[in-house]
Amino acid sequence: MWVTARSREDLAAAAGELFHDSYGAEPAGVWAAPGRVNLIGDHVDYAGGVSVPFALPHCTAAAVAPRDDGLLRVVTGRPDGSVSRFSTPLADVGPGRPSSWGGYVAGPVWAAVRDGVVPACPGLDIAVVSDVPVGSGLSSSAAIECSVALAAYWLAVGHRPGPEETARLVEACIRAENEVVGASTGGLDQRSSLYGREGHALAIDFRDDRLDTVPCDVGARGYAFLVADTNAPHALNDGQYASRRGVIDAVTAFAGVPTLRDLGEPGAAAGDGRDMDRAEAVTRAWAAGAGAAEFIDGTDAERADTAWLRVRHVLEETDRTIAAADALADGDLDTFGRLMVASHGSLRDLYAVSTPELDCAQEAAMAAVALGARMTGGGFGGSIIALVRDDAVEQTAEAVAEAARRAGHPEPTFLRVTPSAGADRV
Repeated sequence: MWVTARSREDLAAAAGELFHDSYGAEPAGVWAAPGRVNLIGDHVDYAGGVSVPFALPHCTAAAVAPRDDGLLRVVTGRPDGSVSRFSTPLADVGPGRPSSWGGYVAGPVWAAVRDGVVPACPGLDIAVVSDVPVGSGLSSSAAIECSVALAAYWLAVGHRPGPEETARLVEACIRAENEVVGASTGGLDQRSSLYGREGHALAIDFRDDRLDTVPCDVGARGYAFLVADTNAPHALNDGQYASRRGVIDAVTAFAGVPTLRDLGEPGAAAGDGRDMDRAEAVTRAWAAGAGAAEFIDGTDAERADTAWLRVRHVLEETDRTIAAADALADGDLDTFGRLMVASHGSLRDLYAVSTPELDCAQEAAMAAVALGARMTGGGFGGSIIALVRDDAVEQTAEAVAEAARRAGHPEPTFLRVTPSAGADRV
């Protein structure tokens, strides 16, 4: 099955219709924010690394109107035509509250008001529709967070946010997902959704807080990006994601460096490459302490080995992603594809966030002559992205679907994706 993206105008019309049917009035406006796919650089955003994502054509639209009683009411439309409803006083929103899906909607408003980027919010009525598949690793959560945060800002201030305000909205959405929802994400998704640019990928440097655009017109070279959603269960707030981030944060603190990316970099500054021996020694020294058992099971030796695998992935993935961004900018798709494959292997073998469904899809795409393929996003389910010849998209999708059927995995769904614009009012 293929998941197509409606135009933003059609999506906005659907959100407006749901709003009218639910609240008996017209919204003050509709704001749309895209999902994202990460081409390379996963599990490095919270370690000061570099990622290369782009915004999807698939968006979430929020039709919104202000209230004056401090209440937040939300209705969401589902693909099967049913709706879900949620309501809470904004005064009740905070860390861990609400614990339901409503946290993705209420959290950004709470964080934006608390941080001062939104001066005040007297309450909101919201109707949400989305073309971003849920649980696919394509940032459906960030899409709803960013659409609602942008709407709250616009209604409070009366205009589009400038660069400083956009950066603060990014931080508010990150805070909402970390504190209200309880997912320890690092900001890749929110930056991709708010800063996306049509025809370009983003090279996001999380250590230096720098964002560059990279031309990404693979179609001009006869290639296309294919996303295969494995439809395997996917959740980032079940502890697995947090345990891996816990290792990275703890090793960073133990090493006394600003970010994990800085570990072993003196050698790189001298032109000798990263000092991986020093990085390994520091990691194993941390793992010998009592704190490692909080994040890693096993014997002392097993914890040390696992900790080094986690750290090694972050360091190598960061260096690999920098090389990939250069290759993409130069139009060197062969090199870019090889780096995608290496990234998948690292996420599978070192960071241990892949799944049998993801590996099956990745291997099938490569066997169908994809130039590169890898899991994308946080892992533990979700999607792969493949760089394939434009005339082989259907063939590759069928190969992935057939491999899933033979393995007894869920039937995958497919998205043909291109770099698209970031969040805005429709």
